[in-house]
Amino acid sequence: MALKTGSGASVPPFLVMDVIAAANALATTPAAADRRVIRMEVGQPGEGAPAGVRAAVAAAMQTTEPLGYTEALGRADLRARIAAHYIDWYDLTLPAGRIAVTSGASAGFPLAFLAAFEAGDRIALATPCYPPYLNIMTALGIQPVLLPATAETGFQPTVTMLETMDPPPDGLLIASPANPTGSMLSPDNLASLARYCHTNGIRLISDEIYHGLTYGKAAVTAASFSPSAIIINSFSKYFSMTGWRVGWMVVPDDLIRPVECLAQNFFICAPHISQTAAFAAFDCHAELQSRHAGYARSRALLLDALPRAGFDRLSPADGAFYLYADISSSLQDSSDFCRSLLHDQHIATTPGHDFDPARGGNFVRFSYCAAEADIVEAVRRLTRQ
Repeated sequence: MALKTGSGASVPPFLVMDVIAAANALATTPAAADRRVIRMEVGQPGEGAPAGVRAAVAAAMQTTEPLGYTEALGRADLRARIAAHYIDWYDLTLPAGRIAVTSGASAGFPLAFLAAFEAGDRIALATPCYPPYLNIMTALGIQPVLLPATAETGFQPTVTMLETMDPPPDGLLIASPANPTGSMLSPDNLASLARYCHTNGIRLISDEIYHGLTYGKAAVTAASFSPSAIIINSFSKYFSMTGWRVGWMVVPDDLIRPVECLAQNFFICAPHISQTAAFAAFDCHAELQSRHAGYARSRALLLDALPRAGFDRLSPADGAFYLYADISSSLQDSSDFCRSLLHDQHIATTPGHDFDPARGGNFVRFSYCAAEADIVEAVRRLTRQ
């Protein structure tokens, strides 16, 4: 008799992880000795945690403190510091009791989905989008409802899209800046979506992990416009701490205890040492702003060079560190295109299939958070200079 497997076993892969594996394998071959692999496939800052974070962790490791379990919602001092961050960046006062420290933003999504929704509920979101949104929902029995977005809507959802849905969704997930497009909601559009959702009983989840990484546009938080929105953020991107696996949520009053109980049972707590690192990160803005300036230079270089290399239809790239390129004129599927680019030019990129099940074959994502020298070299190879 065959053994039973759960529905979660059929969740699709996160394709960028397969690209990482292929790039890693190529990097160990003799061919890469003369032509190293340029990593533009993953949203991981090329530099690690800032100096102040490393110093704080080194000091913590020299103490006799056990660095054991914290409260499930995180250390009290870190939650207070995150609340202060909302005053500093958004002029928004939030009680520290509404902050939940998580094991990366990745842990925040299942906590939000489980606390706010039932199996069978429907959550709307615009595509292209970050693929684990869909895959986590599917694994939990929640139905993602895809709203195909285009350049005309800034690759973002609109109130009009929600008004035409019958029945209305139980939730809406937004991201601004968004992965893979880098697009952003204007403050007015974000406010309209947040207020519409709150008024109509639609639970809003706002992914804000790329805040701090914008280019000429200000990022605003959905928490400024809706008391019922769930905010998810992370120390991975702006704070350059991907592997530390620490993030946070701003949780509405009615979900604080449910999120705490779920966190107790699923994760116990975020790693203590990572919480120590996160607290120190808020004192590292000077170094982090310098890195942001480097991303801006890489972005400008690519916006100039990619059209000359044949990538003349690009996403807005208002924030984050991605460019989403339409490659339909190449007459190649994006998976084949990325495979050829990796093996011919030793440049790793991500096929659009990861972000848009229907249209992704026509798109490729370029990440530009690698070292600036790597972006310069990628441009040289792409334009054959």
